[in-house]
Amino acid sequence: MSIKILHPGKEEYPERFQDEINLVFYPELISGLEESHQSTIHFLNSIPEEKLLFSYAEGKWTVKEVWQHVMDTERILSYRALCYSRKETKPLPGFDENAYAMNSKANARNWNELLGEYSQIRLATLSLYKSFDEEMLSQIGFAGVSTKISTKAVGFLILGHEIHHAKTIKERYL
Repeated sequence: MSIKILHPGKEEYPERFQDEINLVFYPELISGLEESHQSTIHFLNSIPEEKLLFSYAEGKWTVKEVWQHVMDTERILSYRALCYSRKETKPLPGFDENAYAMNSKANARNWNELLGEYSQIRLATLSLYKSFDEEMLSQIGFAGVSTKISTKAVGFLILGHEIHHAKTIKERYL
């Protein structure tokens, strides 16, 4: 059922997500998720082992914690996309990204296993988005009480969030 999923309109998501969605330079979501998966794996494999536990400032996450956060967020946003596509009417809860990072134990994890998990998460996200039709993509859901966002926009947020954190790692950690 795979269709071309083009960028969402600004009315499909709150302004606070604008910056991350604007980072998505791919013209279409599915090919963007596929291409970014490959380029991101290549990039993550190039990070020297001695940098994986590096934090650029007091209280900032390590590279491993940043990437665990990217993975946790993709899982959560994919779940939201599933719920919205199925016309869930209840607001979905937010999450405390700092508490998740602190409790993830990412720094004790094997980097190659973390990257393998990232690939599995991305493949699951791709399968989910390939299953959506136009009606499912246009569904609007609530994250929290007042945050309205479409299923389509969530996909671009997933991709933009990853691009944002990969850029941050390149600029501040390496």
